[in-house]
Order: sequence, then structure tokens, then C-alpha cells
Amino acid sequence: MSAPITVVAVVGPTGVGKTALAIQLAQRFDGEIVNADSRQVYLGMDIGTAKPTVAEQQAARHYLIDIRAADEPLSLGEYLPLAGQAIIDINRRGKLPILCGGTGQYVWALLEGWQVPQVPPDPPYRAELERRTEVEGTAALWRELNSLDPNRAESIGPHNTRRIIRALEILHTTGEKIAAAVRSAEPPYKELIIGLTAERSVLYDRIDARFDLMMSSGLLDEVRRLEEDGYVLGSGPLASVGYSQLGAYLAGEMTLDEAINRAKTQTHRLVRRQYAWFKLSDERIVWLDATQRLPVAEANRQVADFLSE
Repeated sequence: MSAPITVVAVVGPTGVGKTALAIQLAQRFDGEIVNADSRQVYLGMDIGTAKPTVAEQQAARHYLIDIRAADEPLSLGEYLPLAGQAIIDINRRGKLPILCGGTGQYVWALLEGWQVPQVPPDPPYRAELERRTEVEGTAALWRELNSLDPNRAESIGPHNTRRIIRALEILHTTGEKIAAAVRSAEPPYKELIIGLTAERSVLYDRIDARFDLMMSSGLLDEVRRLEEDGYVLGSGPLASVGYSQLGAYLAGEMTLDEAINRAKTQTHRLVRRQYAWFKLSDERIVWLDATQRLPVAEANRQVADFLSE
């Protein structure tokens, strides 16, 4: 059996500074970054996902950025082999793989060696669920999922229509809960997991300021371009925070101020869901306070000690 691959992961909630820290670690320890953000995989969704800029991607090589069109959802079963192969390729060239992102399902599935069943789409059943959503609303489908697989329903939340439909689709196809369908294999990694965190009120203030900066940087124009290119705002990957609310504004369903405020509120909710995946009590994670100047120095020390073991 081959030795496990050494991997450093940088995790935590949105807006906490993961990208900047991952790039700094990549530069210091000759690493390359594997994206673990479920929205940064999509083309054209740049500003609203806080995707690494061109300069940041030049500062450190990134993988799994801009690999799908914005109307082609990337499932966990598709993500895992892509991320796993990227880690293998980075390791083979003698560099340090650095996993960076706030999508907890991606991170833990990869590090824990989940074996996810490749459940193909069921277009007729999916169309039926989409019709039901129009008539009954997303909440009705979420309640159905909650009755069948409460753990999965809790992890998704009651507002993510696409993921609720996909979860029901998997249940319909396999006849078993997702937790039962997902198997674990021995993960081929030796990992250090660094988590960035901040007081919730501070994080919310950062998130609100960041969304204002996104707006001044052209987020509304980005959303408008996606709509002009034929993408359906509020559907699939474009149901993401920011895109959905600004899409509703462009459709005349709310004012711009209402859209901005709702996007900020939804981002706060996203943070709470992310902390359900990355628990502050999780002893596998080395938590660092993102509001201090210490995190960079401490992260460097942690990685150096880890690599010297």
C-alpha cells in the first residue's frame, strides 16, 4: 500500500479570508490549490462567488475553477474524482496540494474517502418535482425530504430547490437514504485542516461590506450578462445567493435595496449552515481567529510542523 498523500486544507465560512491564506501557504510551501467551493466551478459566476481573481490565480495555480457552464450542475459524485485526480497530479510533481473552500460536503467527502453512488438524472421524475415546486412551493418538497431523510434535509435547508430535488431524485432511484448510499473507503490522505473563523457579528459585518463591494465592482452587470446569455436566474447554480435575489430585481419582483438586503440575509444563513459542517468543537480542525494578524504566522508554523513530521 502506498503512503498517503500529504494535504493541507483551508476551511471555514464564506468571507473569512480562506483564499488569501491558501495563496500565501501555496507560495511559502510550494503548493497548488484545489477548489472546494461548489459555486466557483461555474463560468461567468465570478464576482458573486468571490472567485479568485486572475492575479490570484497567477500567484498560485488553482484547479477546478471555471470547469462548468452556469446551467450544468456539478454533483458531488462528479466533483470527487476530479478533485482526487488534481491532488494526485499536484503530489506527483512534488508540490503540496492545498484544498481550499467552504463547501463542507466537498471537503469532508474528499478527506474522509466517501464513495458516492453515481446516480444518473431521472428527467421525468425531476420534471414532476419541478412542476410540484411551481404548484406547492419548495417548502412542500423540503417537508417531504425531511420525512424521508431528516439529516439530509437539515444539511440542505428549506430554500435550496435544486438540491432538494436532487436529494429526492436519489431517494427515488436508490430507495435508500443518501447517508446509507454513501460508503466510506480508507482515504489516501494525511491532512492538516486549518479553519478560519471570527465572531459571528464581525463576520456578518464583513459579509455585508463584501457584498456592497461586489455591487460596486459590477455584480449586477454580471447577473444581467448571464441573463442575456440565456441562463435562467434563480435556477440550478444560479439559485445561489446574490444571483437569485438580483435576478428577482431584474424581473421586477423586488427593489434593488430589497434584493441586496435579502442577499445579505441569505449569506448569513449560509454561514450558519457552513458552521454545521465545520464545527468549532471539531478537534480535527486547527481553528485560527481571522481577525487577528496572528493567523498567517500561526498557519505557517502549523504547516511547517505538519510537513516536518
